[in-house]
Amino acid sequence: MIEAAVLGYGTVGSGVVEVIERNREEVSRRAGEEVHVKYILDLRDFPGDPYEDKVVHDFNLILEDEEVSIICEVMGGVGAAYQFTKQALEAGKSVCSSNKELVAKHGAELLAIAARKHCNYMFEASVGGGIPVIRSINNALTPERIEAVTGILNGTTNYILSKMEREGADYAQALKQAQELGYAERNPEADVEGHDACRKIAILASLMTGNNVDAEKIYTEGITKITAADFDYARAAGMTIKLLARASLQEDGSVLAMVAPHMLSKEHSLAMVNDVFNGIFVTGNMLGDTMFYGHGAGKLPTASAVTADVIDCIRNRDRTAWCIWEETECRLADVAQTKKKFFVRVKASARKAAEEVFSGSSILEVPEHPEEAGVITQELTERECSEKCALLKENVISRIRML
Repeated sequence: MIEAAVLGYGTVGSGVVEVIERNREEVSRRAGEEVHVKYILDLRDFPGDPYEDKVVHDFNLILEDEEVSIICEVMGGVGAAYQFTKQALEAGKSVCSSNKELVAKHGAELLAIAARKHCNYMFEASVGGGIPVIRSINNALTPERIEAVTGILNGTTNYILSKMEREGADYAQALKQAQELGYAERNPEADVEGHDACRKIAILASLMTGNNVDAEKIYTEGITKITAADFDYARAAGMTIKLLARASLQEDGSVLAMVAPHMLSKEHSLAMVNDVFNGIFVTGNMLGDTMFYGHGAGKLPTASAVTADVIDCIRNRDRTAWCIWEETECRLADVAQTKKKFFVRVKASARKAAEEVFSGSSILEVPEHPEEAGVITQELTERECSEKCALLKENVISRIRML
């Protein structure tokens, strides 16, 4: 029998216990032996909970128990979660995590400790909830040189943008409904400012390159400036707006990584990913595009991914599963030098000036907004677009990148 412990008995932690208990026969059959949750670590007590007898408050009880070989870290944050994970790995106990903040910041270090101690650090649930994208990169796509990853990696922002598109709601209205439905936190900053998606693309970019991509160095822009008017223009152009996290290899060996709202064609597969769902494109040099789609968050989808890692740890007992993520820093490309088309909204009085500044551009007008006009530029670098917008000064209302 495999004895496991769960650190954190919140939404995901309770889900992990539920998945292991409800699917006990399936989990045990695929693992090759029975899996049992011996401890649940939490600061709180849970009177009346069916597993209240497993709840403990001292991590050392778990650390010093030689029967416990696998720990599920679903606490979140980088304080206690980092210390507990590091101690567990140093003790030769495998750790399965859903903590994208911890993985993005310390993933390379923790993997190195696991390799040295012949155990495993797994984190499928840290990106895409129940979508098996990390396992696919580490296993099914190993013959490929992965050239790019592009995805909708945050369900909260995708729900908000879907709501704005379908109902013509403004950002504040859509956010409020997301909060009422439990899709957004009371303080939604990590989601709406793009930080959550940034951590996830940092993890995927690190696995893509094999070197460490620092999330704090990735250009990140959220959705708080997107308006209902932007969707009116997108609709007129046969497009939609999504918050995309992107990482791609450049010719000089650097990696372009960024998170920002993008306009993309309604025909693009990612345009069809709506509400709280996630969609991830992985581009290999031989296979081409492979798309992963599913629940990017939620109690049971995320818990299922954590439990899959538990099974993988059992299958790889006494050895470290294959995963290349070195501590060597990956060189990031200068976003200002990258080229793309832009959609720029300007005041109607500046239309002629905008046509001159953005020579070769096309103009988009919608009846709902006679006081302004939309400009779809030719391909420009980020720096060139910023310089041209600066020439138009206060006449520029907003700009959105185009995929």
